[in-house]
Amino acid sequence: MNITTAELAKYLDHTNLKPNATKSDIEVTCQEALKYNTASVCVNAYWIPFVAEQLKDSTVKPIAVVGFPLGATTTKSKVFETQVAIQDGAEEIDMVLNIGELIAGNHSEVEKDIHDVALETHKTGKLLKVIIETSYLNNEQIVAACEISEKAGADYVKTSTGFSSAGAKVEDVALMRKTVGDRLGVKASGGIHSREEALAMIEAGASRLGVSATKQILA
Repeated sequence: MNITTAELAKYLDHTNLKPNATKSDIEVTCQEALKYNTASVCVNAYWIPFVAEQLKDSTVKPIAVVGFPLGATTTKSKVFETQVAIQDGAEEIDMVLNIGELIAGNHSEVEKDIHDVALETHKTGKLLKVIIETSYLNNEQIVAACEISEKAGADYVKTSTGFSSAGAKVEDVALMRKTVGDRLGVKASGGIHSREEALAMIEAGASRLGVSATKQILA
């Protein structure tokens, strides 16, 4: 795949979701994102006001995670998290769907959960990505998660939180892309540590990559 380092950087959501990340750690993450001109910085919502201030004169966007990492908070909680994160400066929201309800086949519950967050996100023209946590799902469930996310109004489907047993797999990304076509974005996240792995995900259909190893990938 023929792609420049600068072009590759714009696929990257430079991520720091570590529970023990300090303000200085988040500041370093922002500085790295600005240096490489990544698509965004993805952090826990607490850090969004600080990150938005750090990135204010750049094209790098602040992203907040919602219902993270388990997805089993109430829909009302997810909507409120989304509202506050956007007020604090988030330009995109990465929410975790209700994994247990998806596996149980309660698709209407999963759809409503995503739909309500999508409504809140789109009120201000922001983007919503839905984390489906592929490591817990079989292929049929991955397809269902993508179809439900699209029906509910999501802009992207995303493989993983990075906090489960496994991250993104090329075959899962390809299946997600096949399911949503060109109608939604596909974000591969979790376990991408090299340029080769990043390019393999893009070739499989990823339009965004969630990575913490940005320096390693772009070096």
